[in-house]
Amino acid sequence: MVTAAAPPHDVVATAVSVSVAGVGLVDEQQAAGVGILLQILMLVLSFVLGHLLRRRKVYYIPEASASLLIGMIVGGIANISNTQRSIRRWFNFREDFFLLFLLPPIIFQSGFNLAPKPFFSNFGAIITFAILGTFIASIITGLLVYGGGLIHIIYKLPLAESMMFGALVSATDPVTVLSIFQELGTDVNLYALVFGESVLNDAVAISLYRSMALMRTNSFGQNYFLVVIKFLENFVGSMSSGVGVGLISALLFKYAALGVENLYNLESCLFVLFPYFSYMLSEGIGLSGIVSILFTGIVMKRYTFCNLSEDSQRFTGRFFHLLSSLAEAFVFIYMGFDIAMERQSWSHIGFIFFSVIFILLARAANVFSCAYILNLARPVHCQIPRQYQLALWYSGLRGAMAFALAIQSVHDLPEGHGETIFTATTSIVVLTVLLIGGSTGTMLESLQVVGDSHRYHHPYENFDGNNAGYTGQHYEEETSTSNRFKIKLREIQKSTSSFALLDKHYLTPIFTSQNGDENSDDDEDNITDESLRNEEI
Repeated sequence: MVTAAAPPHDVVATAVSVSVAGVGLVDEQQAAGVGILLQILMLVLSFVLGHLLRRRKVYYIPEASASLLIGMIVGGIANISNTQRSIRRWFNFREDFFLLFLLPPIIFQSGFNLAPKPFFSNFGAIITFAILGTFIASIITGLLVYGGGLIHIIYKLPLAESMMFGALVSATDPVTVLSIFQELGTDVNLYALVFGESVLNDAVAISLYRSMALMRTNSFGQNYFLVVIKFLENFVGSMSSGVGVGLISALLFKYAALGVENLYNLESCLFVLFPYFSYMLSEGIGLSGIVSILFTGIVMKRYTFCNLSEDSQRFTGRFFHLLSSLAEAFVFIYMGFDIAMERQSWSHIGFIFFSVIFILLARAANVFSCAYILNLARPVHCQIPRQYQLALWYSGLRGAMAFALAIQSVHDLPEGHGETIFTATTSIVVLTVLLIGGSTGTMLESLQVVGDSHRYHHPYENFDGNNAGYTGQHYEEETSTSNRFKIKLREIQKSTSSFALLDKHYLTPIFTSQNGDENSDDDEDNITDESLRNEEI
């Protein structure tokens, strides 16, 4: 009888390793399924709870706050349980995933649904608050943090790292506040100011953060100049890229005549791809995808949208509304879960406490100084009221952008510094979203700006070049040398109406089809409003 030889030891080891690898793969797939299931359940709960809050008009718990709380509660339960690490890994907040996949549909939908007249009539003010104001807020916050460290009242950070912290906490989040603005019916100009500043200052904050990071290795004299040059290059380049992609898409849909050939599916697919092309193009060449996709959304709504067939218009309007709603809810759930799961560095409570005070002071310096400069360019009856300035100051919530940059600082800064900044930013996000966001409705009512759509009239909102607010009498009364600066500002502000004439006589005929030239604004607004009403119902 012949006995079979025992298998070699290496063959047995290989078989065991393959078996273990197979079991590990099954466990990984099972963990992925459980992780995705939890995410879906939290999204369902977030939308149901948000609907109930809207229906009962409960403004002290906004939808974003509810999503954040759901993520924190589920994350806290997972943190104290024996949940496998492989499941937890599906909820780790990754800044690249946030910036490349979650943020683009939110920003595009914001630009796509933006009312163009209030936005562009207040474009100078929006740029002032977003660029100059964010510079002021970030510098003041950084200097206060650095000074507090020098006198040993808070954790001491180097100047460059203090400036990085000031830059990342200067990014405000519009999601929570704007949803309340819409529900309460505030002035369209105030809405445009808050929205435009919140969206554009994200790009400013990212550019400032990256520029300040260079200060840790280069000389200060060169870097302060590079900060300004780099930001201007980034913003102008990103805006040009976004506008260019939007205009190209308008020409494509105008002359391809896809709607005539009943290629509705192809038409909708191409319309959805252009915003992502704009975002990824800017990110790929080192610019800001946020600014690029924002202006792509504005341009595509103005020129490309009216070139679509009626079916494609309804589909794309609803599709982007659906996509942005899912992304917004998931961002706050995602952020809340990660806050509960991360190990926070609570050894510097003083740093957190004073940081909250510092950002409130810096926000006040931002809003009131910029409003003062802007009011110099406006006649008395068209100035930004004090109530609107207070609303702007109070609406400076911090959200996902500041949180993402804080996570990046953990990798960029030495051990201890990054963790302290991350903990302080997390506390600021939770405080502003839950407390300030929840009290925004009460604040707006106390300021008497609710339903106040006719108090503040911008002098250029008619878009017809006939600005009654500027007559020869104003200039005759202000001919002294001390008022020449005011006159110059008013001349610059007055010239913004020329864009409306350029758009009416040249851009609209070139980039839109003839059947969409005359009533394109009304048709687009009606279709989008109808789509949004159907979604809300």
